[in-house]
Amino acid sequence: MWQAKVARLIVTVGFGLYVMPVMVQAQAPTDTLKRIKETKTITIAYRESSLPFSYLDANRKPVGYAIDLCLNVVDAVRRELKLDHLDVAYVAVGPSTRIGAIVDGKADIECGSTTNNVERRQKVAFTIPHFVAAVRMLVKSDSQIRTWTDLRGKRVVTTKGTTPFKLLTDMSATRVPGMQILEAKDHAQSFDMLTSGDAVAFLMDDVLLYGFKASVKNPEGLIVVGEPLSAEPYAIMLRKGDPKFKSVVDREMSRLILDGTLVKIYDKWFLNPIPPNKANLKMPMSFLLRDTLRFPTDKVGD
Repeated sequence: MWQAKVARLIVTVGFGLYVMPVMVQAQAPTDTLKRIKETKTITIAYRESSLPFSYLDANRKPVGYAIDLCLNVVDAVRRELKLDHLDVAYVAVGPSTRIGAIVDGKADIECGSTTNNVERRQKVAFTIPHFVAAVRMLVKSDSQIRTWTDLRGKRVVTTKGTTPFKLLTDMSATRVPGMQILEAKDHAQSFDMLTSGDAVAFLMDDVLLYGFKASVKNPEGLIVVGEPLSAEPYAIMLRKGDPKFKSVVDREMSRLILDGTLVKIYDKWFLNPIPPNKANLKMPMSFLLRDTLRFPTDKVGD
C-alpha cells in the first residue's frame, strides 16, 4: 500500500530518485531481532504499581504476572537468536508514556496491564491476551455506594491515559449526571485519593482494584462494586510493523497457553501470597479468560 503511494508521489511531483529514498527510509520496517542480536539486550517496559501484573517489590525489582510471562518471551527470543545469554534492561512507564516508549524504541515489549483495543492498534501491535478484566469501582465498605447511579454528585477518580477514563466521561454525560471526574497520574495516586477521601470511588479494571484492596492492612474496609462496564483484554505490547519479532512473541505466548505454563503462572500471582506484603488476591481464573485461552489469538478488542 505505502509503496503505491510513494510511486504516485514520484509521478505527480517529479522529484525522481530524490523523493524515493527519503520515503522508503521513513517507512522502513523495524528489525527488532537484528538489533537485539547486535546489542545482546532486550528492553522491557514495566509499570511501578500495576499489582499483580507489573510492579516493584521491596527491593525495587520489577515483578508480577506479566513480568513472568515476558521473561519467558525473553528466553524464546534468546533461543531464536541462538544466543548463550541475553541481557534484560528495564524502563519504567506510566499510562501516558507506555505507548510512546514502544513507538519511540525505548522498549521492545511492554509488560503490564495494557488493553488491546482498536485505537491503540493504530500505533502499536499486541500479542495474545493474558488476561481479561472488567471495569468496576473500588469504594470504602461503609460508603453506601454500590451502583453506578450512587455516584451522582460525587467525586470519583481514575488514572489518566487509561481505557476507563472514556467510559467514565460517557457515563457522566448519560447515566450519572453531576458526577465529578478527577484524573490521577498513575494507579497509586488514584488509590491514595480514594483512601484519603478526595474521591469516593476509584474506577479501574477490577483486577487492579482487587490488588490494591489486598495490599492494605484492613482489606475488609474496601469493596469492589458496580456492574461490569466492559471487557478489557490485556496483552503484551510491541512495535507495529515488525512481523518477524511479533511471530516469535506470538509463538511463545501460544506455547505458554497450550502447555499449561500460563495457568501455573496465573495461580502463582492470583491464588497465592505475593510480594511485598504476602497479600493474596484469591482471584480464580474467570470463565471469560478460560474461554479466551482455548483459542489463542491476537484478534481481540474490536
